[in-house]
Amino acid sequence: MKKTFELEFDGRKLVVEAGEIGKQTRGCVLVRYGDTVVASNVTMSKHTVDWDFFPLSVEYQERMYAAGKIPGGFLRREGRPSSHAILASRITDRTMRPLFPEGFRNEVQVVSQVMAVDYDNSPEITAMFGSSLCVCISDVPFNGPIAGVYVGRVDGKLVINPTVEQRKVSDIDLCVAGTEEAINMVEAGANEVSEEDMLDALMFGHEAVKKLCRFQKEIIKKIGVEKNKDIQFKVIPEELRAEVTAKVDKELRKAVSTKDKLEREEKIEAIEKATEAEYTENGADPKTVQQVHEIQEDIVHQEVRRLIAEDKIRPDGRKPDELRPLDAQVDILGRRVHGSAMFTRGQTQVISTTTLGPLSDKQIIDDLTPEESKRFMHHYNFPQWCVGGTGKIGVLARREIGHGALGERALSYVIPSEEEFPYTVRVVSEVYESNGSSSQASICAGCMSLMAAGVPIRRMVSGIAMGLISTGSLDTNPYTILTDIQGLEDHFGDMDFKVAGTEVGITALQMDIKIAGVTREVLREALAQAHKARAEIRAVMSKAIAAPRPDVSEFAPKLDKMQIDVDKIRDVIGTGGKVINEIIAECDNVQIDIDDNGLIVIYHMNREMINKAKKMIEDIVREAKVGEVYEGEVTRVEEYGAFVKLFGTTEGLCHVSRLDWGYVAKASDKVKVGDILKVRVCEIDDHGKVKVSHREFIEKPAGYVEKPTPVGKKPHKHHN
Repeated sequence: MKKTFELEFDGRKLVVEAGEIGKQTRGCVLVRYGDTVVASNVTMSKHTVDWDFFPLSVEYQERMYAAGKIPGGFLRREGRPSSHAILASRITDRTMRPLFPEGFRNEVQVVSQVMAVDYDNSPEITAMFGSSLCVCISDVPFNGPIAGVYVGRVDGKLVINPTVEQRKVSDIDLCVAGTEEAINMVEAGANEVSEEDMLDALMFGHEAVKKLCRFQKEIIKKIGVEKNKDIQFKVIPEELRAEVTAKVDKELRKAVSTKDKLEREEKIEAIEKATEAEYTENGADPKTVQQVHEIQEDIVHQEVRRLIAEDKIRPDGRKPDELRPLDAQVDILGRRVHGSAMFTRGQTQVISTTTLGPLSDKQIIDDLTPEESKRFMHHYNFPQWCVGGTGKIGVLARREIGHGALGERALSYVIPSEEEFPYTVRVVSEVYESNGSSSQASICAGCMSLMAAGVPIRRMVSGIAMGLISTGSLDTNPYTILTDIQGLEDHFGDMDFKVAGTEVGITALQMDIKIAGVTREVLREALAQAHKARAEIRAVMSKAIAAPRPDVSEFAPKLDKMQIDVDKIRDVIGTGGKVINEIIAECDNVQIDIDDNGLIVIYHMNREMINKAKKMIEDIVREAKVGEVYEGEVTRVEEYGAFVKLFGTTEGLCHVSRLDWGYVAKASDKVKVGDILKVRVCEIDDHGKVKVSHREFIEKPAGYVEKPTPVGKKPHKHHN
């Protein structure tokens, strides 16, 4: 039986319908937010799997009919998820995943289908709400509910879930999510916003999140079912834990303090394998051997946290706010690559390249967003060999999409506008070594590669990843904020908080946590520590390249631009593209982009070809003016006058009476085709016909008097 629930949320109606669709799932809801409609459901396997991770899958599925679109491509149907869909899935996954119970090993799949989209009412936030609610009303164990909102700032005022028009002028683009008690996921871009302003936006967003969580709790009370009590949680016998701990505790704790990542991993792995082999030889079953492995992982986990929390010593010996050794270089791939840079921080190393192309190289967007194209792209590649491992090559993981988008957001706020720099810009970050926060290294390397390529970015951007080790409730127990976390601290820590920005302010944030949430004070401290670290990093980057190069690489396409009247566009293109194709062919395949507003951008490696093409276009769109003087070729001679080419396709008629001061019987007595004639424009009629005169450039005979036209008699008629 269908049940409906309504909430007036920040001036817009949020409606939940349950009990009518998806009745064979564990839980299903239809959520209407304005005119946006999302169906969310959850399913769970009946059996527990004996894996060392929780098999959760969170999917955000775009249906193009939701926006009244037919998919592109040959098949004309939805294919693999778009980058936008993957990013939308990630923000829900990252918010929900920490709240499933420890040891829960039934496979869970949460799917949200966008059925109708109203761009002013976010389908991503609607899907997050629906995903949480469908799990909460089901028998699937979950410590929710959670919810999320977008926060913008328009004219200095914070707004919840800004409209499309508001987002265009907002200097904050923040997604904040969590429970009623605390924030546990942040994804943000900002136009160089201060730390304190960003904190205010986070807290403002959390107040809205609380309202959505309370609304869900009201619904859960009315239609929620009892959680499944038959689920077998993965539990390790205490006897086995004590036995394994007694065997390897001291060895593993000593190995954790090895500073070099690979050496540390080798020592830990050797101890773990030796212990597991001993149990195998003694007849232990595979399940027990797996539990032995997990016990040893727990010991490593506890020792990393103990060293930091109690001894204030990190595995590599650094202080909590200390950066690893930094190195920055540019032009490591030579100048044939338009721009290149390498950034190294400890055992994390990224090489980034910048490639410049014409505006016609923009990426075409085919998803459920109002965006149709983009001219700045940042792509991030993380092969398994960068951490010494093996794996599939050429398969793009969600993580790579997410880290690429984070870097793109961080750098996008300093990229010059299309009017200032009419290029398509692509930055590619290749991770060559990773031991924590390669995404922030890609921002640093990417920024330097842009500067090396001659992209006039507004300011230098640097990024850093912060961590957290807590010993209990953040309100009452001590905690440690870590600067520049390495892989071990990320894996065993409580928070991964990435901050990027310029000397003026923040351009991007991303936060994931494994505990229930973080407080304002923790966030303030982390942001302050990150501010200091970003400045240290920029100082090193500045030694490699202090400012963008004044011009693009000799191997990058040069450009020039010009503005013409919209009415002249067809003249430049010509019938079937005839005119523009002739210009392209004559100017060594120069590339010419023309937009609907009459902006023309011309690209070529050789500036001479650009100048030549520009001159040809100027001649086509140019209009003659009375009084202007030209030296043009005679293209046609008639009895009544000669036609002179002034520029481009524009010709002027020099009537016989204007060829000389004296009487001229026919034009051929004075000129022939191919002659160069100096003329002055003397008249342009209502039809745009140009009339010119040559006689001003001939000495006037002595005593010459212009004969007036008799009254009532029309001047000599000529044809053009």
